[in-house]
Order: sequence, then structure tokens, then C-alpha cells
Amino acid sequence: MQYDDGNVFARILRREIPAAIVWEDERCLAFRDLDPQAPLHVLVIPKARIPRVGDAVEEQRELLGHLLWAAGEIARLQGHGEAFRLVVNHGAGAGQSVFHLHVHLLAGRPMAWPPG
Repeated sequence: MQYDDGNVFARILRREIPAAIVWEDERCLAFRDLDPQAPLHVLVIPKARIPRVGDAVEEQRELLGHLLWAAGEIARLQGHGEAFRLVVNHGAGAGQSVFHLHVHLLAGRPMAWPPG
């Protein structure tokens, strides 16, 4: 899959469109989802060009772990460190609508199982 530099998340990274940013470091950016599915709904995205989680290469293993670590830190800083859900969709059939890897951080309400 080819990476689209015009996708909304790439545009947020380039600051072409605004976002409610809650975290940024050298590897990732996190911002509030425009259509939240929980009281806390943040998207954590890598600054690297990765369309889907399964498109990551071996050299990006540490980056994938960093995204999960950052999500946990954000949950803790937002007061939800004891109960949160992380979701990563791979492909349109799984619900991915923006083809820039992103981790959904959801918290602040009871979560059902199985999801979806």
C-alpha cells in the first residue's frame, strides 16, 4: 500500500489543519478525535509514514512500542491510567478510514466485550 501524503493525519502533522494536540514528542503526535466514542478519545499517530500497522517494517518495531507507551502515558496524564482501551484497525474491512497508522485511546466509560 502506498502512503498518501495528503491524508488528514499527515496534514495535521504538517500543521496544515488544526487539531487539539495532547502529546507530542520526537516520534509521535496525539490529538483528540473529532468524533469521540468515549469521554477520552485520543488518536496517537507516528511521525513516520506507515499506512497500516501491518505495513511497518522491522526497523519500526521500537516505534510501534513507543506508540503504545505514549498512549499509556497520555491515559495516565488525563486521569484514566487505571482503565483504558487501545484499538488499532488494519484495513478498510477492519474499520480503518485514514491510512496513516493510528492508535485509538478510549477511556472514561465502561467498555463492552467483544468490541465492534
